[in-house]
Amino acid sequence: MIGKESIAKTYNNLQTGLVQSGRGKDPATGAVSFPIYQTATFEHPALGRSTGFDYTRSGNPTRQVLEDAVARLEGGAKTLACSSGMSAITILLMWFKPGDHLIFTDDLYGGTYRLARMVMEKWGLQSSFVDTTQVKTVAAAIRDNTRAVFVESVTNPVNRVADLTGIINLARERRLLTIVDNTFLTPYLCRPLELGADLVVHSATKYLGGHNDLVAGMLTAKNPQHGEELYFLHNALGIGLAPFDAWLLLRGLKTLGPRMEIHQRNALAVARWLQQHPRVKKVFYPGLAEHPGCEGLKEFSSGAGGMVSFEVYDSEAVAGIINSVKLFAFAESLGGVESLITFPAMQTHADIPEEKRNAMGINDRLLRLSVGLEDADDLIADLNQALEGVNHTAE
Repeated sequence: MIGKESIAKTYNNLQTGLVQSGRGKDPATGAVSFPIYQTATFEHPALGRSTGFDYTRSGNPTRQVLEDAVARLEGGAKTLACSSGMSAITILLMWFKPGDHLIFTDDLYGGTYRLARMVMEKWGLQSSFVDTTQVKTVAAAIRDNTRAVFVESVTNPVNRVADLTGIINLARERRLLTIVDNTFLTPYLCRPLELGADLVVHSATKYLGGHNDLVAGMLTAKNPQHGEELYFLHNALGIGLAPFDAWLLLRGLKTLGPRMEIHQRNALAVARWLQQHPRVKKVFYPGLAEHPGCEGLKEFSSGAGGMVSFEVYDSEAVAGIINSVKLFAFAESLGGVESLITFPAMQTHADIPEEKRNAMGINDRLLRLSVGLEDADDLIADLNQALEGVNHTAE
């Protein structure tokens, strides 16, 4: 059995809670690093009795310790650890009924768009995609059958900042649920449930894990009843996180604080450098004072995260940059210690129609950087040598 929480009230700061995640949970051995319970099933003491665990699909000690740690971190009633970020969003959308209408951020992650538009609409779930930087556009999209607003706190990949507090207040007034995908900011920088949101979701593959070595998703509910209803789907669909991945994610959580501090310090340095480069047309980073969402972000987040996107002057330059970088790996995903470069129009957002992508700025000249933990000067030097081969500059 998992031991009692012995340190929950002995700290006031978030970083201490992150580092202490899982400690004191194994009274049998006193293991500081909570063990991996790599088992499919659990022996019952006797007929009609259980240790509290029966079958790993339904619950596993390693996964439970992770879920409890994230629930405390988010300020929620129940967290579910899922096999991927998309599986977490899948059970969330399946929680609604055919005929329900949801409002989504318009420039959200392409996988979420694909699920909502190309899968869930076939099952009767209706969706609208609107600019969530403005409360008025969200309000205008509300219908009689609207049940929730699904918003990315900072959008992927052009870093638009949601009017998160305004949307939460609007949803509360209209008796709608607010769902926040907080992958870019993480609970280290922003905790939507404390602002009044109802549910928060993360692709834990990204910053929560932090090492590009696992795939996972986390879903946290503020309301206990919502948590139990979502757990039913979590168990029924069999998309719980495997024990070893849960242990890796628990380990990643312990360093989330210092990692995020370096991610955003490096991201700001890279973004400022890109702003001055003659071969770069636009830079999208909400930590820049010139970013339209910079001041709004400060209302609900203590930082701007580690994601930087930039646009060059000509699409022909994109391949040259991608083929020339040496420290930045050309790969999908984000949030790991290693820096990555992504071409969203072809990779993460390819399923969004081209006309819609272009309208949102996700064009064939946009590149996205997940700025890692390498030295910022080395990252800038790598980008500089890659951009040297780009011939297109401002006219």
